[in-house]
Amino acid sequence: MRASTSSFRRIAIGVSFFAITCLIAVTGYAMTPGWNVLDAIYMVVITIFGVGYGEVQPLDSPELKVFTIFVIVGGTSSAIFAVGGFIQMVTEGEIQKALGERKQNREIEQLEGHTIICGYGRIGQPLAQNLSKSRQKFVIVDLDEHRIAMAQEEGYLVVQGNATEEQVLKAAGIDRARVLTTVLPDDALNVFITLTARTLNRELEIIARGEMMSTESKLLQAGANRVVLPADIGALRISHLITQPSATELLDEDLERSSLSHHLSHVGLNLTDLKLEDQSPLIGQTVSQLEKQSQGALIVVAVKAASGTLSSEELKRHTLQTGDTLVVIGHEGELPAFTANFIQGREVTYRGARKKVGQSN
Repeated sequence: MRASTSSFRRIAIGVSFFAITCLIAVTGYAMTPGWNVLDAIYMVVITIFGVGYGEVQPLDSPELKVFTIFVIVGGTSSAIFAVGGFIQMVTEGEIQKALGERKQNREIEQLEGHTIICGYGRIGQPLAQNLSKSRQKFVIVDLDEHRIAMAQEEGYLVVQGNATEEQVLKAAGIDRARVLTTVLPDDALNVFITLTARTLNRELEIIARGEMMSTESKLLQAGANRVVLPADIGALRISHLITQPSATELLDEDLERSSLSHHLSHVGLNLTDLKLEDQSPLIGQTVSQLEKQSQGALIVVAVKAASGTLSSEELKRHTLQTGDTLVVIGHEGELPAFTANFIQGREVTYRGARKKVGQSN
């Protein structure tokens, strides 16, 4: 920004000085020797630009010769100064662009376990926004220059090129990536990108977009781990809104957990996930026992066990096991302490009562 401002200022100064020089020169030739305005303008032009057609009128006085020398020096210098500012602006822009690309390439080279998004269109843009909000590392690959510029304005790491080419995917760090998503609206391109990516990284998780249901099998055969069909998902959601409106609204509320957490925080509550580790003293207890010993510090609203998410009828009777993930609501002041201690089994105080986590009442 500073470089551009400096260049524009230099151009403005040069053009202003050039215009003033021309005005003074025309006035001087018109007034001192008494030439007409057209002859004065013509003399200024051939003098400053060095055309060399010869003087309009003889320069027969020392004063007129000295004046012409100043016109040549002032006009030529101001023109060179203005042109130099323009060249500086162009050169600095190219240099800054090159330096920005080098910095971005270094950042991409340092990435590990990141996501590669192939396509920054109708699906790629909200996908990138959600990953950015979740502080996930990702690189966008797109061939369109306008979309690349849009992604750069958002501060995203980008690689411009065809994602079907191995060199482009290597530039995006596919050998170090954890996930690749190909979300182009062209099924053939998504299949080809999936094939290329799977060849370059056998351990990579590939999530592919498919426009037609018949493409799903092709993408899976090409090496995709998961296939997302936006049209199928949209149709399914519409049918659920028609046949199961209440259940669909409830599901939407569950999907908007981040919004729910925001509202709960206003009343001093938090919604969080707790995963049980091997050393947790809660292993072997039921969900009802856990809530009882927490003395109101938390309420378990869901448990994701190895067999899947439990129904509300099974929840309270479920015996906790290693690897279970609990979705709990608790008081802001007590939930963090319980979260830290129910894994390690240290002593913690709940509502004035000091006790060992894992002990029954």
